[in-house]
Amino acid sequence: MDELNQFAANVADLYNAGSDKLDLPTARKIVKEINTFLFTCPSNIGSVYELGQKFPYFSAFHKYWHLHHRDILNLQISDEACEKVADELHEVYVRTEGKAFAEIYDTNGLSADEICRVRLLTANQDFRGSRNFKELSEIYLSDPTIFDEKQIINSPADFVKSIGITELSQNDKRVRYAKQISQFLLEHNSAPYDIIKVFDNDVTRLRNALIEFDGAGYGNKKTDMFIRDMVVLGVWNRVKGFDDIDVASDVNTIKIALRTGILTSEIPLISSFLDIFCYQYGYVDETNALAWRRVWKIWTDKYPNEAISSPCLLDYFIYNVVGKQFCKLSLCYFVCEDGHSFYWHSANNRTCQVCYKETKKRKKAKMLYKLLPCDVDEGYIAIDKTPFVQSKIANPNYHQCPFKRICEQYGDKNLMPPKSISIMGQTGWNSAYTTENSGGGGLMA
Repeated sequence: MDELNQFAANVADLYNAGSDKLDLPTARKIVKEINTFLFTCPSNIGSVYELGQKFPYFSAFHKYWHLHHRDILNLQISDEACEKVADELHEVYVRTEGKAFAEIYDTNGLSADEICRVRLLTANQDFRGSRNFKELSEIYLSDPTIFDEKQIINSPADFVKSIGITELSQNDKRVRYAKQISQFLLEHNSAPYDIIKVFDNDVTRLRNALIEFDGAGYGNKKTDMFIRDMVVLGVWNRVKGFDDIDVASDVNTIKIALRTGILTSEIPLISSFLDIFCYQYGYVDETNALAWRRVWKIWTDKYPNEAISSPCLLDYFIYNVVGKQFCKLSLCYFVCEDGHSFYWHSANNRTCQVCYKETKKRKKAKMLYKLLPCDVDEGYIAIDKTPFVQSKIANPNYHQCPFKRICEQYGDKNLMPPKSISIMGQTGWNSAYTTENSGGGGLMA
């Protein structure tokens, strides 16, 4: 840990050389030392190989973090917590007759061939909520030639523009992803629907090929989600290796893993500003998938007649229900002009619901803050209004998150998932370098 030792020694020397009370000249030197260590690229620092190319280390801290991030974080999977979560998933399965683990989205009448084409050519893009499959299918129906891989090869920028994501950041990366996934198909001389046949109906082999194809944008998460959808939607049948496909690791599945304690870290996760080149994010992503696979294996062993056929089928309930609906700041605390206080499920509310219920008079109310539904007994007010409960999939209805007691016993509901900053692009780490004694540098908005 030479880089960190040297930095600590330099700061200690500066502090000890000053007066008993930190003076301004010493503070300036320490701030300069911190900036140099964290965010300045010295000459001859060495390099690291990422994304198919060589980059100089961003700073002395980057070099240190690259070499030691696993030791510092020391992520662990708790078998005890995994078993408790598996038991709760068993209860959810029984109460919903397995429906909680099945998500069939609107395919807008597309054939299996067309569904596969639209998904394969777009699943590598990060839409950030700007496009769902139905919207993409509408674009396809309006002009199927947009999704022709040969056309995309010739003009990938036009494809990105046609599917409506040019307003999002890192457009150069999106264009590269579009071109490279089309190149993947051309190199295998296959249409999207037939690509599974190229790999002998083995989804594990296809998964590895997609992930390893340079510049196609198919990391673990996007690949697993694509393959999951192809099987769940019945596009591909009688495939091999489906149980190798993991839960799609993202901020929601990681959040639940941390809060339930199935995944633990020696320290709270660091800010993305320190996670230069996303080493923490990659490590957490990898271990999170293993943690949910462990949950699935315990569930399968304990309840073999009901457990789902692959860890990736946990996605809908863990990601969409628990992560996005139950485990979010959705319970709102209000006070009214007459002094009443109450909880409500919508931040848009402006009326005192206590006064209205008792007198039918509308009094003004102001929201003070939001909570997690598990923070107070009244959390059911928010839970009962979630799409999952409103859909009547759960019967009898859930009035609290099924993992509430597990988080209290094994985890910490306040833990947050990691965020990432792209290595490439106008707002990425590769455009943020600054050299020794030049000043400036840093990430752009």
